[in-house]
Amino acid sequence: MAVDPPFITLTTDFGLADEYVGVLHGVIAARAPQARIIDLCHTVPPQDLRCAAYLLHASRRYFPSATLHVVVVDPGVGTERRILLLDTDHGRFLAPDNGVLTLLLDEPGLRQAYVVSNQALFLNPVSGTFHGRDIFAPVAAALANGADPASVGPALDASALTRLPLPQPKIDAATGTATGEVVAIDHFGNLLTNLRREHLATLASHLNQIVVSVNDQAVGKIRHSYAAVAFNETVALFGSRGTLEIAVNQGNAALRLQAPIGSRVFLTTNSGHK
Repeated sequence: MAVDPPFITLTTDFGLADEYVGVLHGVIAARAPQARIIDLCHTVPPQDLRCAAYLLHASRRYFPSATLHVVVVDPGVGTERRILLLDTDHGRFLAPDNGVLTLLLDEPGLRQAYVVSNQALFLNPVSGTFHGRDIFAPVAAALANGADPASVGPALDASALTRLPLPQPKIDAATGTATGEVVAIDHFGNLLTNLRREHLATLASHLNQIVVSVNDQAVGKIRHSYAAVAFNETVALFGSRGTLEIAVNQGNAALRLQAPIGSRVFLTTNSGHK
């Protein structure tokens, strides 16, 4: 019976102006030509671990469970920071131990974490500046060729892994208010927040009872789609990541509201909050 070729996704902050992404493809193709490589994102803002963590968490559920997700957002490249392989029921994740896997660590289905240290799998020599080429890509190729996860290095307890201090929403059901935060801004300038539907369910029985504002700038009630408001008007809605986002219909909410990452997002069941 034919075996489906393995999937490998690549997420980096390399950008598209240089050869770095192509070289990752080349190393994997040379060692595991049967692998199917999917470029998930290469425009993560440089060294932005939080952005990469949210992006990976939002995306991984749409891939086959045997997919290997390679994440090279690595400010500590060349230092003693560890490289990890996380083996889970919903995929394998190869990434630096810098917190980029934080959102996956508490989910059900975590089987085992490994420290990637088997130098026999690496390119030789290993540079101090491009571990994506010299370690991540050849290890990914080895796994695509059927290597046992345990072959990459020793097992490690998940409690010992680095976690990012990600912001958590504050929900006050008694007053019918909640405070969240802009955690990412997408290519369109949409403000992506850390507020989910279950947070809002404690405030009101219907979403149209909730009013949204960003940094004390009124946005309005939660709608179903971008086109639920007129052209160039601001709208709050649940986006494709399943979290509340603030957008401008055919415009840029980040610029319109002057709201960078970290901006506070307020929810209330009345219009008199601060």
